Amino acid sequence: MQQLAIFGGTFDPIHRGHLLIAEKALDQLPLDQIIWVPSLNPPHKQAAAFEHRVQMLQLATKENPAFTVSLVESSRSGTSYAINTLIDLSTIYPNARWYWIVGLDTFQTLPRWYRGHELAQMCDWLIAPRQLGNDQVQSDIICQQVEQQLRQQSLTIHWQFLNIPLVGVSSSLIRKLCCESKSIKHLVPESVKFYITTHKLYSEKPE
Repeated sequence: MQQLAIFGGTFDPIHRGHLLIAEKALDQLPLDQIIWVPSLNPPHKQAAAFEHRVQMLQLATKENPAFTVSLVESSRSGTSYAINTLIDLSTIYPNARWYWIVGLDTFQTLPRWYRGHELAQMCDWLIAPRQLGNDQVQSDIICQQVEQQLRQQSLTIHWQFLNIPLVGVSSSLIRKLCCESKSIKHLVPESVKFYITTHKLYSEKPE
């Protein structure tokens, strides 16, 4: 049975923090593959074109054979829900144990996701810390609260923290620096930096 992890997100753009999370997940768990899933139309966000975000993902991940970029969301119309992503990927990879890589702040909202209670039991959750100022004790409390909410409905969830140093980089910071014509060197892979510059992404006059 394959051990597969889903890493979903807007990736607008992918940066070294994303790559560090994925690499640490590979180090800390017996994963065969991490499947990067860029969202087609992220809710409540105006993102760069899907094609640009996919290209940057492919550039950033191509040198690691354990990384795969999935376009599973590209053919889906309407709102894209996480449970649909997992169901579709389960069809492509029928004999797999599933993990889902998610940030602490996002994991906290899991009980409110569309069919979130169902999804919670379909995979193991790998939780990446965020730059929220939460210490480990507070982070544990947040996750235990999620677990308790689900337990009240007789649901079981398996989760664990990834041991990742906090990195002061975010996609929004990179977009801001690009808009201000400031350097993003060391924040993204060189290939992604070149792509952003070539296509004038996140500048005041985008392509």
